[in-house]
Amino acid sequence: MKINFIDLQAQYKEYKDEIDSEVLEVFSSAQFIGGEKLNSLERNLSEYTGSKHSIGCSSGTDALLLALMALDIGVGDEVITTPFTFIATAEVIALLGAKSVFVDIDETSYNIDVTKIESAITKNTKAIIPVSLYGQCADMDAINAIADKHNIPVIEDACQSFGATQNGKKSCNLSTIGCTSFFPSKPLGAYGDGGAIFTNDDELASKMRMLLNHGQNERYKHKYIGINGRLDAVQAAVLGVKLKHFDKEVRLRDEIGTRYSDLLKGSDVITPNIAPQNKSVFAQYSVRVKDREAMIAKLSACGVPTAVHYPLPLHLQEAFKDLGYKEGDFPVSELVSKEIMSLPMSAYLSKEEQDFVVQTIKG
Repeated sequence: MKINFIDLQAQYKEYKDEIDSEVLEVFSSAQFIGGEKLNSLERNLSEYTGSKHSIGCSSGTDALLLALMALDIGVGDEVITTPFTFIATAEVIALLGAKSVFVDIDETSYNIDVTKIESAITKNTKAIIPVSLYGQCADMDAINAIADKHNIPVIEDACQSFGATQNGKKSCNLSTIGCTSFFPSKPLGAYGDGGAIFTNDDELASKMRMLLNHGQNERYKHKYIGINGRLDAVQAAVLGVKLKHFDKEVRLRDEIGTRYSDLLKGSDVITPNIAPQNKSVFAQYSVRVKDREAMIAKLSACGVPTAVHYPLPLHLQEAFKDLGYKEGDFPVSELVSKEIMSLPMSAYLSKEEQDFVVQTIKG
């Protein structure tokens, strides 16, 4: 059986008429930047998350960058985050001349260990960026409580968790600023790069809108040094269609993720642990296995694709060698990085395909 890791073609076929119509409207209008498609998407994103302000931008990476820029973070500042994430989380901190201060992860959720955050806070700490990894929110209530005590803003890196909830409240609306990605493989994916920023703070929202458009407060009047971080109208049109169907896909993802965990009971893999207050959107269905390379080879031989998110924690990456971390500094991140692997996952994964994946693992 040949299985897709993520079946974007099946999704396109289901929404093809709507997507084609919306995209052709953009082509006909020649309004390729901004316009009603973007305005409509932002209104609908706000309605979906409950966030006062939703701002479309060019990628999840730029969403994080813009959030830090809006908080005036720069040289000499420290930002607390996790080393077990995609590089973008810490990359944007470094791009602004600030320093990433890493905190190890919790071994059950793979999100930042909240019990270790407070001891990492110094007089230079200007933000905390928890990552809601694999589609499950970090413990945002506990993180916000620590941040409030020290008067530090929190940026949720929700690039993998749009659609997830914590205590019934949507990811992206759980902190000072929420940032997400609409990369094609994400739970809500565009047909190219895209992202969004969310906040309930009017001043931050206004500033981020200027920053993503070269710092302009009106045409050719620049209040800030900004970037070109706009979301294209074509991507906004695609996302607008997908968002209408998104609740159905979130439900299917939850059913498929839960079924995976049920079917894999008694196997040699460690399945995801979803906290009772959380609903995961299963951006990835990631398991841990002692002999990962052997398992990957076995699945590959049977036509089952896999991925590893992530094989080397950030504190051991050459790009961050100047931070001075070494092997052994974050043992949980290092352990998980050696064992983690992701299985095929999308709202379009059939039961037959899922059964085949599980039987191959157990066989």
